[in-house]
Amino acid sequence: MTSNSSRRGALIALGLLTLIWSYNWIVMKQVLQFAGPFHFAALRAVLATLVLFSVVLIRGETLKAPPWLPVVLVGLAQTTGFQSMVQWALVDGGAGKTALLAYTMPFWVLVLAWFAFAEKPTPRQWLFIALAAIGLLFVLEPWHGMGTLGSSLLALASGLSWAVGVVVSKRTFAQTGISPLRLTAWQMLAGAAGLCLIAAFVPERAIDWTPYFIGALAYNAVLASGLAWVMWATIVQRLPTTVAGITSLAVPLTGVLLAWAILGERPGAMEAAGIALIGAALVGISVLRK
Repeated sequence: MTSNSSRRGALIALGLLTLIWSYNWIVMKQVLQFAGPFHFAALRAVLATLVLFSVVLIRGETLKAPPWLPVVLVGLAQTTGFQSMVQWALVDGGAGKTALLAYTMPFWVLVLAWFAFAEKPTPRQWLFIALAAIGLLFVLEPWHGMGTLGSSLLALASGLSWAVGVVVSKRTFAQTGISPLRLTAWQMLAGAAGLCLIAAFVPERAIDWTPYFIGALAYNAVLASGLAWVMWATIVQRLPTTVAGITSLAVPLTGVLLAWAILGERPGAMEAAGIALIGAALVGISVLRK
């Protein structure tokens, strides 16, 4: 069982992560004015890899490669699969709703962790999970249509891909004792290779190297794709898999509010009710452990 201090540290990291990743949904949507989705995803991953290995060297950790099978699996799921599909989904989908669909990840994690780790949720956790599910339903309002079907399916598939990465990461931590930083760096390398292959074979528009694009690339390389994934790996290592997954729903909630404020994606009454339900579920799942 993790100590109280480790748990508090993981929750603090989750708060910082929420701010970084929430705003990045706005950045990822706007950057498509200047580059294709796959070229941007590949560039951010390559630069993030350089940032992460620089941090490994600065911290004096070994550069020895961990077991390749879990590294490649996490990289393909968490970096290649997730990043390529969400960036592609944003071409036609709104930033707020795409974020929420991608963050069905916690529910995929719930199913996968039950089989992989026998982490069966308690009755009280099931209540909060149900509240979150109802909230997501209200936010998406499928009875009014979900926009472009392809964009919605891509976002949902990205959530499943990320969930696979979470579960494999959790098992890798338990079996090898590898540090979150080292695993993140190596999986980012593997995932970046996959993204580069996609970008090489998919024709896209030429990159417009504007100041905004360069700033967006730097934000993603250093924070959203680099250090933030180290914080996420720490959260996965220190918190129960289901708790880490459900509490991460704070990111799309904040993303919806930012999309409203910055992009004008204003939620209606039903969407606002869904946000409130998910918020209540987040508080419950974070504070009440049993």
